[in-house]
Amino acid sequence: MPALVAGVIFIFCGFAKKLPSDIIVNGVEVGGKTQAQAVALVRESIEKDIKQKNLTIVGAKKNYVFTYPEIAYKDDLQKLIKTVKKHGRYSAHVTYYLNGVNDIASAICEDESSPVTEPYAIFNNYGTPFTYVGGSDGVRADRAKLLTDIKASLEGGFERVTVKTLPIKRKTDMKSVLEDTKKLSSFTTYFDGGNESRSHNIRLAADKINGTVLNNGESFSFNATVGERTEARGFRTAKIIEKGEFVEGVGGGVCQVSTTLFNAAISGGLKINEYHPHSLSVSYVPPSCDAMVSGTYFDLKFKNVTGYTVYIRARTGKNFVAFDLYGRGDGAKYSLSSTVTGSIPAPEEITDDETQLKTGKDGILSEGYLTVTRNGITKTTLFRKDKYSPVKRVVLNPELQKNGEEEFEGDEIP
Repeated sequence: MPALVAGVIFIFCGFAKKLPSDIIVNGVEVGGKTQAQAVALVRESIEKDIKQKNLTIVGAKKNYVFTYPEIAYKDDLQKLIKTVKKHGRYSAHVTYYLNGVNDIASAICEDESSPVTEPYAIFNNYGTPFTYVGGSDGVRADRAKLLTDIKASLEGGFERVTVKTLPIKRKTDMKSVLEDTKKLSSFTTYFDGGNESRSHNIRLAADKINGTVLNNGESFSFNATVGERTEARGFRTAKIIEKGEFVEGVGGGVCQVSTTLFNAAISGGLKINEYHPHSLSVSYVPPSCDAMVSGTYFDLKFKNVTGYTVYIRARTGKNFVAFDLYGRGDGAKYSLSSTVTGSIPAPEEITDDETQLKTGKDGILSEGYLTVTRNGITKTTLFRKDKYSPVKRVVLNPELQKNGEEEFEGDEIP
């Protein structure tokens, strides 16, 4: 222990030893000073000098200015002073650095960088189908270069440092966005606008579907999207088909919406997974082109197999409902056509009661054909075969020479 204490005293005493006269270190006269005093004087000069300096980093968005004590320094003064033996000029090595330079560089680069914005389309439920946004290229501030330039500035004359940025180009262009949102198909059916309840149901159901977006591989369910047709959900009473007869029921007209959408979907290249024909033929589409929905068991379902996103728009007017499908598609063209292959005579009943008269109509046998044109090659295949039941005619006794009429248009309840 005594030897250790003696060593410490020896070192302290050596550092307290006065320097020879005429000693200048980094421009500061320290002759005759103790080593500790000399170090303090030179450091005082260094700090006075550094307080008059700043490091300015110039960015595109703003400038970043750093001063003492954010700018610090290291030196070898103590080591140098111990070696001083005679008068003369000496230079201590001083190194300047920016405290937390790595974090500062990261923060500046984050501020000065801008992410790339790819062009995109906004799907609108009403008005113009899409609003297009061109996007913008981005920039990335070069952190490695910034750190190198900061170091060089502090080691040199504290020159201004400019943040270098690198461009980030957009990967897609507006042409591609337009291709992704072109019209794939459109289908319109018409109705009697004077039938307010039925017209209301059609518009209500169409509005619930309007704006649907199907990503590639996703499926659509009419019943899940429109929901239960009840008075509590806003649907009204209108003509429906129930057990082969046209009667009043809640939700009449909704089948015209599902039928219109069915035709738009099949024309747009979507895969029909479920559809159901009416038991009686309807007036708003040809036979084998309808798609009845009822309750929760009879649904219209289709799947997006185009390889791209599909956007569904519904449009309604005073006497029409239409669906427009948008997307890139798979490059093929699709169309549905039908042929009546036979008829089923309507049974006839004679009555003396004029209030019981019914026009009735024959039943229909029909086939639906799907035509696909791809790469200039057209192929037509049988898609469906349907049988629509006849409606009994009730005619007046020939002796009375009178006839009754009835309009046949409605939705179906099995």
